[in-house]
Amino acid sequence: MPVLPPSSPLTSTHALFQAPHIGHLYSMVITDIMKRWFEFMGHHAFMSTGTDEHGLKIQEASAKAHKNPKDFCDGVSESFRLLCNAANVSHTDFIRTTEKRHADAVTELWKRLEKSGHIYKGIHEGWYCVSDETFYPNNQVELKNNIMVSKETGKQVEWTSEENYKFKLHSMRLPVLSYLESNPHCIIPKQRYDEIIQMLKHSETLTDISISRPKSRLQWGIPVPGDENHVIYVWMDALTNYLTVCGFPGEMRGWPAEWHIIGKDIVKFHAIYWPAFLLAAGLPPPKRILTHAHWLIKRQKMSKSVGNVVDPVPLLKKYGVDNIRYFLARDGGISDDAEFTLDTIERRHRKDLSGQLGNLLTRCTGQKINPQQKIPARPLDSNLLDIDLQLLQEIERLPEIVNGHMENFELTPALEQIFLVISHTNIYWDTCKPWKLINDSGVPMDQQRLDTILYCACTALRVCGILLQPVMPEKMGELLHCLGVEESERTWSFLRSGMKEGGERKLSGKSPILFPKVY
Repeated sequence: MPVLPPSSPLTSTHALFQAPHIGHLYSMVITDIMKRWFEFMGHHAFMSTGTDEHGLKIQEASAKAHKNPKDFCDGVSESFRLLCNAANVSHTDFIRTTEKRHADAVTELWKRLEKSGHIYKGIHEGWYCVSDETFYPNNQVELKNNIMVSKETGKQVEWTSEENYKFKLHSMRLPVLSYLESNPHCIIPKQRYDEIIQMLKHSETLTDISISRPKSRLQWGIPVPGDENHVIYVWMDALTNYLTVCGFPGEMRGWPAEWHIIGKDIVKFHAIYWPAFLLAAGLPPPKRILTHAHWLIKRQKMSKSVGNVVDPVPLLKKYGVDNIRYFLARDGGISDDAEFTLDTIERRHRKDLSGQLGNLLTRCTGQKINPQQKIPARPLDSNLLDIDLQLLQEIERLPEIVNGHMENFELTPALEQIFLVISHTNIYWDTCKPWKLINDSGVPMDQQRLDTILYCACTALRVCGILLQPVMPEKMGELLHCLGVEESERTWSFLRSGMKEGGERKLSGKSPILFPKVY
């Protein structure tokens, strides 16, 4: 596990021109899971999320809604903030790019780039896409159905020629390439790292980029320092939010960020433009960038125009917060797009959460099998059968296996390993048949063997419950409370030191139904 510097941030910021959908929630939740994991490991961490609120897209969306841009942004940004709260996202900073602190940071970054000779004024011509908020050269557009579109996104573009301030991206190609090649694991998954490297090696695709728009075209943004006729273009504005939350241009804390978590459609801006801006300004790039894939509906990307966008709020209310958090972490796509279906949510609830995890808790805490409502002391090794040793050894190996996956943001494999142990424990229970060790009067006929089975199964529950806290904090809090695990005993350090604990402990009250049926 790499050491996490004090208060090193994990970040996810959302473009703001529509209500939040399931894709936005996915970015928030997986970022929150990693932040909670770092804290669980004993590190200081903070998580920033928020809303990117400037640009032509916002200006047009607010006009369409018959609102001024600030009022429009206030409403939509609040919907993102409320979603964070509803999904139990433990962000430590919610940044809005309309805040004064952010304008100060953007202005300072511009001045540093200008002073270092990386900004100049010139005529910028190209195919501009309002939806993508970027210019495309001739070799990146094509004619489809008599409309010019971006080859990359399929969105409509229009030819634009205007006087802009430009950033010397081409001159930063080799420094960015050198940085990325010396840090081969800084972009996950590897396929997107390879794509970025190829872009950087083909210099013809990296022309200097526009970083301002004339105020006659774009009024909603941060003015260019010293030139009120121009507004800073959205990507230089938006990306700087990561510095803003670290205190720039004042005393910085926690930079460079440990992770940026973004959707794959904006990887070029985060993996090429952003490092170029930072290196040109004498600042280090973020350590790692996680670029996740999209959620699809019937193999089609969610889109407001298509009408297949999923509102996450009703899902959280119907299925429960931790159920949805688990589903997103378990089934979301990092390398490949994931198919969103209610059937998958319900299957995860029925089979994994209720059928495996909840069922195991009920088994271990039931009055018939466990009338003393306790977790027995660890048996002597001489009293353990091969089947007991096999399960205990699997449990003991689990934390390091899970941590190995979490280090590389491999949430799905980490959860698969945890639920494999839960499944094996249920199989262990069925094989050992503890109910046969109790006579018709409810008296154990072999207390020692019954205690051994209870100890092994409860140890699996305890360890898995502790490891699942970042994913399902509320439900795992209930589970661990039921098992009598104190708050101070739910950390990584105690998990490792207490793996072979020997003391008996009492259960804390009636076992909850962790995952009731969803109707």
